[in-house]
Amino acid sequence: MQFRHFIFAVASCSLLAACGNTVTEQSLGGAVIGAGAAVVVSGSVLQGAAIGAAGNLAYCQLNPGRCN
Repeated sequence: MQFRHFIFAVASCSLLAACGNTVTEQSLGGAVIGAGAAVVVSGSVLQGAAIGAAGNLAYCQLNPGRCN
């Protein structure tokens, strides 16, 4: 079961780079993916959404050429 969580986490991290043209779109995209990941691993949906939004926003701001 732990290996399944690891594979899902790796896949989720690659999906966190959700495209968005604005800060709002980038945050919402990350929040949706983070919340979905939290549901799958039986975690807190609100925490997952917050982490996903922050992670995606940070990635897109640091790598603007990859988030178009």
